[in-house]
Amino acid sequence: MNLPFTVTQNELSDILLNIAPTRPVFIWGAPGIGKSALVQKFADEVGMECVSLLGSQLAPEDIIGIPRINGEVSEFLPPKMIARTEPYVLFLDELNACSQEVQKAFYSLIHERRVGEYHLPEGSVVIGAGNRSQDGAIVKTMSTALINRMFHIQLVADSSQWIDWAYRNDIHPWVIDYITQRPDHLFSEPPKNEEPYSTPRSWHMLSDALKEYHAGEEGSNVSQETLRVLAYGSVSASHAGMFLAFIKTLGNKDILSAIIKGDARWNAKPEERDTLYFLAQSFRARLIQELPQNKE
Repeated sequence: MNLPFTVTQNELSDILLNIAPTRPVFIWGAPGIGKSALVQKFADEVGMECVSLLGSQLAPEDIIGIPRINGEVSEFLPPKMIARTEPYVLFLDELNACSQEVQKAFYSLIHERRVGEYHLPEGSVVIGAGNRSQDGAIVKTMSTALINRMFHIQLVADSSQWIDWAYRNDIHPWVIDYITQRPDHLFSEPPKNEEPYSTPRSWHMLSDALKEYHAGEEGSNVSQETLRVLAYGSVSASHAGMFLAFIKTLGNKDILSAIIKGDARWNAKPEERDTLYFLAQSFRARLIQELPQNKE
């Protein structure tokens, strides 16, 4: 599904706070963009436990429960994961990756907030999420009946909001500084072939790897080859190369500003081609960001 509008992280939080308490919400977005983390953040903000079910790993009985004989009739016992006494946030992740039979089992849970005779506690919230068909993830056609039971929004990554989050969550300073200079590299569309690509999650993963190796800390002796392995194993190849070139410029963070002012020159050394390319691309990105939209 491609909606004619998109929302950022902050806008999604506002929508969940206002709509999710009364209507089930479905969040569309590429893998690694932060859907699960934002739902958990919403649950924390409203003071409720977040219970996650992974649609791609569910069978119908995981939703509707199993039958038992009660006197002369049978009844279904809902799963312990769902049957709770206090209100909570039920997060149905990868909802559009489950089979049609599992989707049907969700109908009453999403629309009426009940499973058989069990009703979710008053005040509970139901939120679904899934990837888009163009993302190369496990996606099945969602039935029109299920689509019509939910309010739909499409999430996109906003670099400025992510940077604010990164500062609050101890993301490695190299990663923060790089995305600050190249906000267009926070996210790249999933590739057709099997290779790493850039998302908020993959930059977070690179940050964790850098911190495990104590890269950038006093006394650290991380080799260029190790940094190369970490970068190319986490984000898009083109972004990884630029990130490594950026690390080479860390001794002079203001080099681009100095070049623009005329106080420094472009590096013309053949062995510094990657640094030159990074600075040139950063210069282009700054022009796009700072020049007025109106050409006049």
